[in-house]
Amino acid sequence: MSQITVERFNEIIRDELPWAHELGMTADSIGKGTAVLRLPFGGNMIRPGGTVAGPFMMALADAAMYAVVLSAIGEVQLAVTTSFNINFLHRPVPADLLAEGRVLKIGKRLVVSDVTVHSEGHTEPVAHATGTYSVPPR
Repeated sequence: MSQITVERFNEIIRDELPWAHELGMTADSIGKGTAVLRLPFGGNMIRPGGTVAGPFMMALADAAMYAVVLSAIGEVQLAVTTSFNINFLHRPVPADLLAEGRVLKIGKRLVVSDVTVHSEGHTEPVAHATGTYSVPPR
């Protein structure tokens, strides 16, 4: 069972992650060590060449990692990103972006996860990210 609910994580987005809230980011589902977050498509996301700008995919992937971490260890405000790597794989179509994250390893102080980002309605991944979160001592 997840250590945090979708409703509570969406409250965290609204109250504590103003950048994510302003973008319209929400959690669609959260399970133990997993999460799916959504970023609604908007015209402000397009970069020259007609594709979604990378920083939007990066922000979504990092927020999904945060949701994954909280789903596994519970609500820890000071869990922070210590490393983040993303590979852009395919051009996203103009649609909502979905980020599917999962825990790869939970240690005493670090949580490693990965996230696959795709355009809604398409299974082909547009980006893949890996990251590590540092968890403060309890």
